[in-house]
Formats: sequence, structure tokens, C-alpha cells
Amino acid sequence: MKKKVLGGLAIAGAFALALTGCAPSGGSGAGGGDELITVGFAQTGSESGWRAANTESMQEAFSEENGFELIFNAADNKQEAQIAAVRSFINQGVDAIVIAPITVDGWDDVLKEAQDAGIPVILEDRTVSASEDLYASWVGLDFEQEGRTAGEWAVEEAGDAGANLVILEGTTGSSAALDRATGFGEAIDGSSINVLDSQTGDFTRDGGKKVMEGFLQKYGSEINMLFAHNDDMGLGALDAIKAAGLVPGQDIKIVTIDAVKDGMQALADGEFNFIVECNPILGPKVAELVKKVLDGEEVPKSEIVPDGAFTQEDAIELLPTRPY
Repeated sequence: MKKKVLGGLAIAGAFALALTGCAPSGGSGAGGGDELITVGFAQTGSESGWRAANTESMQEAFSEENGFELIFNAADNKQEAQIAAVRSFINQGVDAIVIAPITVDGWDDVLKEAQDAGIPVILEDRTVSASEDLYASWVGLDFEQEGRTAGEWAVEEAGDAGANLVILEGTTGSSAALDRATGFGEAIDGSSINVLDSQTGDFTRDGGKKVMEGFLQKYGSEINMLFAHNDDMGLGALDAIKAAGLVPGQDIKIVTIDAVKDGMQALADGEFNFIVECNPILGPKVAELVKKVLDGEEVPKSEIVPDGAFTQEDAIELLPTRPY
């Protein structure tokens, strides 16, 4: 896939944001009238700029003005705390529960408890391995395609000369990390890219910096390409690369996923070379689905929000009006 085509996906991403960004009309409620819909939202934590934008989107969509009372919990990336939060929502008798699952496994029991209590569950952002019968719908991104798009760019950039690549993985066991790894691996299979190492940085800047420091100590200037599963790990890696006396974006070509403002700034500055978008503005679509489910309407089992992809030129153009 040509860089021009990949960069052009930014336009599609912008249109998708416009289409999915309309707030739902308030006041319909499960019981009708002006009664607020009580929703418990179990967020992963606050590990990244993407997560902060996602949380803000959810809080704005589930506002009282839109007909909701939101009970928010961020689990600090601890699954046991997230499951405990969901059980608390069940005990409080909320109308609906929204979960951004930290990992794919371990959700069967608590989802069954919500089902037995007659409380519908909507999954947001990440997916689970539990039976689809245990939740009403999932809203999120095509993580596998995000990884594939990043891999296609890496293959084109490496060309016939090849590249020695290291990978900063997301949270172990999360659907985002698993699917991005799958898509990226498929895209670079049979190419001139040599994967030197791949380790988790847990989607955090600090994690990305520490793992990159280890990569550089082990492989040194042999590394000339980096794939980070999110912007924040890539931003952390910049510090390690500079401290090693190397120039990010030149000595080490960098492709990341997310396209939050700090990542886009690094792209505009030439420190990142390519970013695949992961749209965090999921709140309006989730709120719309919650109302439909509570009103007894049929909803799709999954809804994918389209992403874009950005070059340095795209970042320079879009940064002044970037909403997240």
C-alpha cells in the first residue's frame, strides 16, 4: 500500500468522527419520562493520552443533560479491581453496565451475574473471550486492521534494504495488544523486516521508555525501526533513543498507533514517521446503544468505528483542529 493512500485515510477518519460524534438525545430512559438512566462504567484506568480522551468522551456522552447518571470507576489496569467494580454496579442495581475490559479472559462469571440480575452489558473499546450471549453489544476499533496498516507501512519503508525492528507491545492479554500483534505480523510476513525483539510496555510512557532502554542496551545501533502498539509507549521510547545518542525518526524509524495530540506532535516534528489512528471518541455511540437496548430495540452484536492513518504532512495540517 502506498504512503499516499495510507495518508489519505486521515480524511476517512475525519468523516467517520463526524458521523459518529453526534450526542444522543436525552430523556428517553428505560422507564420513559424524565427519569435518568443509571449507568456504571468500568474503565481500565488512566494509562495513556488515548485513555484520557476516551474517558472524557464517555463522561460527556453519559451526562445528565443527555439523560444519564454515570457511576464511573477506573481500575488502574488491575482486572480484579475492575471485576469488583462491575459487581458493585450490580449490587447498586444500575440500569446498564459499560465495560472497557483490561484483558480478554476472566469475564464469564461476572457477566453471568449481570445477566441474572437483568442488567444489560455493553463492551467498549476492547473485547472478551466470554460467550456473546453474556453481553448486548461491543463498540470499538478494528485492532487487527490497525496492526496490519502499521505493518504495511513498515514493509514499504524497509523496502529491499530491510530493517531490524523492535516492538513495544500493549498490556499482555488485552484484545488491543493481541489483535495488533496479529495484524502487524501478517503484514510483515515474508518481508525484508527482521524482528529483533518484542516486549510489553503495558501501554504506558514509562513502560515504553524502560523497555526501549533495554532494547538499546542489548542491540544498540543495530535497531533501525520501532513499532509501538500505542503513542504513549512510543513517546517514552523517544527519551531512551535520544539518551543513546540516536535521532528518532532518522536513525530509528517509528510507527505507532493512536494519534493522540502528543503523538501527532511528535509526528509533525519528524520524531515519529507514521501513525495509525485509534479513535477514542466512542461515548456517543455507546450511549446510543445503551438507550436502544433499554428500550427493547435490536442492536448489532458489534460496531466498528473507522480509523484513519497519518503522515508527517497530515499531522502538520490536522494538529491545529485535532479534537484529542
